[in-house]
Order: sequence, then structure tokens, then C-alpha cells
Amino acid sequence: MTTTTLPRLRSERPARRARGFTLVEVLISAGLAGFILTAVLTTFLFLGRSGANIQNYTDMESQSRVALEQFAQDTRQASSITWNSDTSVSLIVDGTSITWSYASGNFTRQLGASTRTMISGIVNFSFKAYTITGTEITDLSTASARTTAGKSTKQLQVSLEAARTNQTVARATNLVLSARYILRNKRVTA
Repeated sequence: MTTTTLPRLRSERPARRARGFTLVEVLISAGLAGFILTAVLTTFLFLGRSGANIQNYTDMESQSRVALEQFAQDTRQASSITWNSDTSVSLIVDGTSITWSYASGNFTRQLGASTRTMISGIVNFSFKAYTITGTEITDLSTASARTTAGKSTKQLQVSLEAARTNQTVARATNLVLSARYILRNKRVTA
């Protein structure tokens, strides 16, 4: 018996498939990537809007704090007050007239020829005046009423609402009600 060797045939293994992703795998991964990208973008926009809103509140608080500190200092040192209108008062401090007034959304302090805007973006504003006994002076409508009020005013209070709006955020508002500031150097009898 002779043995013959037969030529070796190809192995009967299935052919290797080309490496790559199937259409289903690509669609699933694209969907997941889109979902993750949407979540990241939404978070980014939310944080941006929150940051802009916080900046608005910080700006309003800062302006209010600085203005009320200066107003308190001027009021406490004032020896006389003149009501120019229901939204404007002139205080005499060390012989110098300082006018605090509200107009066109701004609360300003005028010292001589220099006018400084202390708070901007105001939508509601009012001064409140009180006598030495704490009774509110409500009539400031006429010149004679303001003259009478100037003689009996011993305490001042400021009430205001400021607002800020950006294109990307909703309107931010800040309500401020100051303490009653006493005109310490003004002589008033009950």
C-alpha cells in the first residue's frame, strides 16, 4: 500500500467578516451621543442663565448698599431738610446742600455741580418722612405742604424696587426698604 498525500485543501472555516460597525450599532451610538450632547448643552445654558441672573442681583444689591450707606451718612449729619418734591430732598450737611432725588429710573446724589447716579433701573420709588414722634408725614403734594413737612421731618426712609433684564434671563427684581434714618443734627420739637 502506498500512501499518497493529497494536496491540502483550504480549511473549511467560514470567511472572516470585514471589521466595522453595523448600521444598527452606528444608529444606537449616534442616538446616545445626541442625548448626551443635549444634556450637556442644556446644563451649560442653564448655568449661563443662572450666572447672568446672579450678576443682576449682585449688581442691584451692590448699588443699593452703597447708595443707602451714603444716604444714611448724609441724613444723620443733616441739620436741615428741604422737600423739593415728593421724590427729591435737599439736606444741609456742614453748610453744604446735598440733593437726593429720583427721576427717570435713577436715584441720584447731587453735591454742588456734581451729580452721581447711585442706583439705576428703579421701577418704583418713594421717600417716607416721619415726625419726631414717629408719625408719618403723608402730604407732600403742594409747596406749602412740603415747607411744613420740612419743618417737622425728623426721620427719613427710602423704599424702592429695582429691576434688571438681560436677553437671556427673566427679569430680576430687588425690593429695598431702608431703615428710618434720623436727622440727628436737626432740631425738632414735638
